[in-house]
Formats: sequence, structure tokens, C-alpha cells
Amino acid sequence: MNKQTRFDFACQIARQAGELANSYFANLASLTVQDKGVQDMATEADVNTENLIRAAIEANYPNDNFLGEESYEQFDAEHARHSGAGTWVVDPIDGTQPFVSGIPTWCISLSYVVNNQVQIGVIYDPNNNELFAAEVGKGATLNGKPMQASQVHGVDNGLIGIGYSNRVTPEATLLPLERLIRANGMFHRCGSGALSLAYVASGRLIGYFEPHMNSWDFSAGMLLVQEAGGRTNDCLAADDALIKGDVVLAAAAGVFEPLQAIVNG
Repeated sequence: MNKQTRFDFACQIARQAGELANSYFANLASLTVQDKGVQDMATEADVNTENLIRAAIEANYPNDNFLGEESYEQFDAEHARHSGAGTWVVDPIDGTQPFVSGIPTWCISLSYVVNNQVQIGVIYDPNNNELFAAEVGKGATLNGKPMQASQVHGVDNGLIGIGYSNRVTPEATLLPLERLIRANGMFHRCGSGALSLAYVASGRLIGYFEPHMNSWDFSAGMLLVQEAGGRTNDCLAADDALIKGDVVLAAAAGVFEPLQAIVNG
């Protein structure tokens, strides 16, 4: 099967996963929530949505590797590195906290990564029936129509998404946020880093910063931004970035450098 077929498959399975997750979202009172740590949780919606995606990948691409948020401890990075096959990187529900709170700012995120290079990135927001999709070198689309990152310059010409991670110190978020506000920037937070990156790609946000994200949260979104004409840092530069994650900075081309200066202090 060729790359385009894999791309079509990714779009199709993202929609199917979104339909399943949305069925749980419509019945939140019946959800069982598992606490995985501070501000970190999972539900059977996360697990079963990931299982649906995994099963479809195994049926269609049995030689591909799979890295999912709910099963990342099973991922054999060394095997994946030497297998000669790409890796599907999946967050079945990015924005679980909004999800369980009944707030419709969550999404399905999946990417296909080969040699630490994202080849396909798909983010699906079932609440608004919006499919953000990109294939390397072929541009980015929203529901099949070309999309473009914002053309503005400077951090004071739109909304900049800010994410928070308890895997780093509060200061890693608070200090850049203070500098952004002092530079007349306006911040936004929706609780889903993946969806925020899709918004950068579509021009709704002019930038996004989070001091640490996992690869299943950022990999699809970073390709969307790049293919839509925006800029990102190289979140997958390190050999172990698929497992350990990285700082994420993404923005419109005319915003990236001033936002980077604010983040770096």
C-alpha cells in the first residue's frame, strides 16, 4: 500500500474513533474515570477508542509499530527503531480533563512517523466535525479544503495558546506567560494541546507554547502547522522523543521568532 492509501486510512479511522469517543461523551454519567496521577486521568472511552485504532492498524498494516497514550509502556522503542517500519503515534482522546468535565474541547490525534519524521498527521474534532489533515509535502487541509496558518507578524496580533504540564516546574509556564502578557500578547487555553496546534495550522491561533508535551499530543499537530506554512521547533529531534516528549513551540511564520524569544527569555 502506498502513502496516499495510508493517509486515507488515517482520516477514515480518525473519524471512526471520533464517533466512538463521542458516544461516550454523550453518556458521561456512566463513565468510569481512572486517576493516573496529578491532573492525569483515563476513562474506558480513552482505552476503547485507542483499542479501536490499534485493531484497525493491526488489520491493515500488521508490520507497523504502534505507540498509544494508554499503552505506551508496552512500546518497544528499540524494536521500532530497527524494524524498518513506521510507527503510528496515537492519542485516542487528547483533552481528557475537558472530556470528563463535559467541555467539548477534545480531539483524536494520530500520526505516522518514520525515522523520527512525521509523514502523516490527522486531528479530528468530532464535536465540530472538523478533520485537520496533512501529509508531508502535500499541504494541510480542513475537511478537505486547503488551510493556512495566520499571516500576521508579532505576538500582539492574535491569540496564542498556552499549555501547562506538571512534568516541569510551574515557572516553566508562568515566566513565559508573564513575558507574553508584558509584550501585549493575549493567551488562550482549551485543555487540548493537539487541538490548539490544529488551530495554529488553521489560523485561529497565531501560536502555541507548552513546556512539555508527549509525542502523541504534538506529532500530528506539528506536521499540520508545518504543512500550513507555519513553523515549529524540532520536537522529535532527540532519539527518545517519541517516549520522553519535548518542549513544543509552534506559530505563524511571522510570529515564531518573537514568540521563541519570549519563551527563551
